[in-house]
Order: sequence, then structure tokens, then C-alpha cells
Amino acid sequence: MKHLRSAGFTLVEVMVASTVLIFGIVTAITTSQRGLLALDTARNLTAASQIMQSEVERIRLLSWSQLQTLQQTGGTSVTPDAGANGSRFTCTREITDLKTEMKQITLTTVWHGYDGGEHIARLITRYGKSGLNDYFYTTH
Repeated sequence: MKHLRSAGFTLVEVMVASTVLIFGIVTAITTSQRGLLALDTARNLTAASQIMQSEVERIRLLSWSQLQTLQQTGGTSVTPDAGANGSRFTCTREITDLKTEMKQITLTTVWHGYDGGEHIARLITRYGKSGLNDYFYTTH
């Protein structure tokens, strides 16, 4: 007598298939979340750099005496102008003397990203009495 197998799947086959399916779903969700996080970070870094570049352009228009006055008043707040999301960013400015006739201006922009963590971008500018010399851009 021949043993006939029914046309269905065994319990082991169903368990293996469901495990593979669950692993695939979890991987897809994790990848999607990482993609959204990367997109959010890129969008926020772009907005932060726009805020700081706008401030650098404004400072470049100041004369040496105006820059010294700004340093002496101790004004550190920069008003973000990054469209509708500008209120999510805080930007501060610090002006220090590097040497005679050379100042360093550090702009720091802070925001909370999609991941809930605090993110920081800095733009460091060196301004000589003859004008803007160079700048560095860092993120944390």
C-alpha cells in the first residue's frame, strides 16, 4: 500500500516560512526608519547651514569697527531664518580675538532631530581686518 501525502504544507514548513516573513518585515521597517532618519538629518543640516551662511554673509558686510562693537556688546543670539522650520533651530554667535587684527567667529546651531537627539552644527569663520579669510564646518 502506498502512502499518499496530502497537498498541504507541514507544520515545520509553515513555521520556517513565517519566521522568514517576520524577519523580512522587521528588516524592511528598520531600513525604512534609518532612511527617514538620514533624510531628516540631511534636511536639518541643510537648514542649519543656511542659517549660518546667512549670518556669515551679514557679518561680511560689517566694517571692522562694527564687528568690534558687536563683539563688545556680547550679543550672541542669531535669529534663524530657515522658513517655516526655522523655529526648531537655535543659533548662537561667539566672537573672539585670535590675534591683532584677526577675529574668530563661531556660529553654533542646535536642533532636535527625528531621533529625539540633540544635533549640533558649527561654522567657524576667521575674519581679518582686510576681510573674511576662511571657514570650517563641523557637525556632531
